[in-house]
Amino acid sequence: MSTTKKPASRPSLDGITLEMIVTQLSESMGWEAMAAAVPVRCFTHDPSIKSSLKFLRRTPWARKKVEELYLRQVQAQFKSDSSHGDS
Repeated sequence: MSTTKKPASRPSLDGITLEMIVTQLSESMGWEAMAAAVPVRCFTHDPSIKSSLKFLRRTPWARKKVEELYLRQVQAQFKSDSSHGDS
């Protein structure tokens, strides 16, 4: 019996909208850090949720990078929370 691997393209984004991702990233890390991680004009020049969503919906490679950034942030937050133990 062989097991097939699930594609790792979108591991845990079920139910999470692009708007939720961009909003959370902008609030948690700020536009400047987002632009450093994913250097696209919608993050570097007069950034807003609306302009970012418009660009990312039309640009699959950039959207993928933003989704990956979000997943790294979530994973880092999870590791940080779990290392603090029960409090």
